[in-house]
Amino acid sequence: MTYGTTYGTSYAAASAASGWPGALGHPFFQHALLAGTAIAAAAGLVGYFLVLRAQVFTGDALSHVAFTGALAALALGYDPRLGLFAATIAVALLLGGLGRRGKADDVAIGGIFSWVLGLGVFFLTVYTTSRSAANGGAGVNVLFGSIFGMSGGQARLATLVAAGICAAVAVIARPLLFASVDEKVAAARGVPVRLLGYLFLLLVGACAAEATQAVGSLLLLGLLAAPAGAAHRLTDRPYRALALSAGLAVAEMWTGLALSYAVPEVPPSFGILAAATVVYAATYVRIPRRRTERVAA
Repeated sequence: MTYGTTYGTSYAAASAASGWPGALGHPFFQHALLAGTAIAAAAGLVGYFLVLRAQVFTGDALSHVAFTGALAALALGYDPRLGLFAATIAVALLLGGLGRRGKADDVAIGGIFSWVLGLGVFFLTVYTTSRSAANGGAGVNVLFGSIFGMSGGQARLATLVAAGICAAVAVIARPLLFASVDEKVAAARGVPVRLLGYLFLLLVGACAAEATQAVGSLLLLGLLAAPAGAAHRLTDRPYRALALSAGLAVAEMWTGLALSYAVPEVPPSFGILAAATVVYAATYVRIPRRRTERVAA
């Protein structure tokens, strides 16, 4: 199975022929919308806790792990998705083991980061000099995503995996929130803080592998961090912020897909991350209050 090449080469022509209103009539757009919605929701939920737990650097490291894992699978002749999930989940758990209470620290992340980058260069060299390099676009797809290149089967599988991630976050959200806000008190109250840390890192690894298919390993940190960062700035109520983070991520995914379809020169990953950046930047805009509101405050 070739990663992300089923419909990706023809969506520009379809867009030019039918215009934006006809987008939902094309299978490649239906598949992108289905998978993208689920992936964005999962990224928003996981990203909220990444920001809350100050583990955004972990997401950054796993983005490079995703690229290295996919290249390793390509170089060995396997489906790159196998490398994506195997590498990101394994390294996420490794980071948890090197940290305290299942929570990776910056020193461990930096060391693994450097090691993974070296492996990435090695597998890139192997891939580009092997027979598998005939499919030269696969490496670019891993870097920048190929959501418009998903087949129906790939989209359904991505949706099921992302839905599983969302369900898992929902199950552990309450104790994970407690452990994230005050882990010492949570541990004293019998909350399995270390186990929760491992479970969360496992979900981050799986989500990073999934998000790579949508926006690429180079940009997946934006999908994990930007909606969550905006939600944290807009409300300090945890469950409302958690739902808002997922909602913003989905809205930004839809906006990016629509923009890319309407303007074929705009890559989907750029459209998605541009929307996420605009929303996050908008949270810093100060709206002047009227005099009566200032007096009340």
